[in-house]
Amino acid sequence: MNQSPLAVFAERVAATVLNRGDGPELSPTRIRVELLAGLTVALALVPEAVAFAFVAGVPPLAGLYAAFIVGLITAVFGGRPGMISGATGALAVVIVHLVSTHGIEYLFATVVLMGIIQVTAGVLRLGKFIRMVPHPVMLGFVNGLAIVIFLAQLDQFKIVNETGEHVWMTGMPLMLTLGLVILTMCIIQFWPKISKSIPAPLVAIGIVAALVIGFNIPVSRVGDLASIAGGLPQFHIPAMPFNLESLEIILPYAFILAAIGLIESLLTLNLVGEITGQRGGASRECVAQGAANIVTGFFGGMGGCAMIGQSMINVKSGGRLRMSGISAALFLLAFILFGSGLIEQIPLAALVGVMFMVVIGTFAWQSILVLRRIPRNDAFIILLVTGVTVYSDLAVAVIVGVIVSALFYAWNAASRIHARTETNEAGARVYKVEGPLFFGSATGFMELFDIAGDPQRVIVDFNESRIVDQSALQAIEDLAAKYDAAGKQLELRHLSHDCHQLLTRAGQLMVDADDDPEYALAVDYQVRLGRMGGAH
Repeated sequence: MNQSPLAVFAERVAATVLNRGDGPELSPTRIRVELLAGLTVALALVPEAVAFAFVAGVPPLAGLYAAFIVGLITAVFGGRPGMISGATGALAVVIVHLVSTHGIEYLFATVVLMGIIQVTAGVLRLGKFIRMVPHPVMLGFVNGLAIVIFLAQLDQFKIVNETGEHVWMTGMPLMLTLGLVILTMCIIQFWPKISKSIPAPLVAIGIVAALVIGFNIPVSRVGDLASIAGGLPQFHIPAMPFNLESLEIILPYAFILAAIGLIESLLTLNLVGEITGQRGGASRECVAQGAANIVTGFFGGMGGCAMIGQSMINVKSGGRLRMSGISAALFLLAFILFGSGLIEQIPLAALVGVMFMVVIGTFAWQSILVLRRIPRNDAFIILLVTGVTVYSDLAVAVIVGVIVSALFYAWNAASRIHARTETNEAGARVYKVEGPLFFGSATGFMELFDIAGDPQRVIVDFNESRIVDQSALQAIEDLAAKYDAAGKQLELRHLSHDCHQLLTRAGQLMVDADDDPEYALAVDYQVRLGRMGGAH
């Protein structure tokens, strides 16, 4: 009997939820751990989604709907079980300008276009380029993000005074809030020594909430931020003109949001993978993030990406399967539909305490200890990326870190090229080049040779060198032309066969040998000597 496409899709989703070989085997104990981890994440998601909605200048439900839709779709189809996605501050700080200038309907269209760009990136397998992020950049990323999470929690220590201004707490309100935060952190720290059957953050939230509600302690609660009550998200086509002028408005924002979302998601994917021992899935995560944002844009959500803080809560609460992320999204929807009255009574101090423990667990404390032991370049990159993450945003920080790392590498590699010279039995001068020959070392390569003082026959041996790019080929060609103009014979030994094909010119001798290297050039243009840029 043939099944309908919808039934086939439902079966595939069910197979994914019930662990499609992505983690530990499913069992009653594993199901309990996953559900409790999901509940813990959902409780911590509520105030963050509301807070990020305020930052973006959109209604609280736009943040909550984004957390639900993006969280659910990426949990089912994403590249890494255990990851949590939702509305994030990194996107909110970009969204606020668009909303304030053009309105929320343009935001929804931008989120849809952002999703299309992310899906395209996944289909083209661009996610693999996250491998090019050096380890010092990763350390700077997690350190900077930990600081950002910490600073974001400080807003919960502010209250609105009689004039409507946000001012720091003082006196008894401050003491009560700090006391509850510290109590929450202590419970999270010591509860695992008593029992590991229930996640420590969930126990801490439950105990502190019971104390606050039972003794009617006057501290800020979730409901003080905004009401989270609402209905199911409704399908909605953005109410804006669909023309070239609108596209010119939303396209730059869509690219920026797509880049920020993918960078944060892929770095979170790597971080979770290091903890859970999983690999791969970058391109799949790009597609899942994009699909989630496309749906979110049509259902009134502000868009989202992976959340490192919530992902750490989930993983450290025992979440290893897709079930934890799915249950977190469904719990969040249940809060919106049915449980808003209860959730709004949870003290913000308890959730702040949970996030402070996430900060402590996320910050790479060992990076401070090794700053004096590692190369100065790497230490500088760690500090640079950390600072840019805090004072700008994640995407800029990672891009800056990768560029600076590449420049440091190019400079170091360029300084390594040198040559040993000797004279063979036939009286020819032999230059044995050592070090990579590429754009950064091409000038240094040319300075190795004494064209005027060399004998009539010169041999350049590339056995200990590697030809990397077109600039290297151009440098070899320039050298050959100079020796040719001086009326001297130049022989090139131990070049790869790729170079043999590219460097073919009358009067230039290519010496073949059995041990010629076989590597391929990074740039393999089909050109003739003397026509690579019109140098001669």
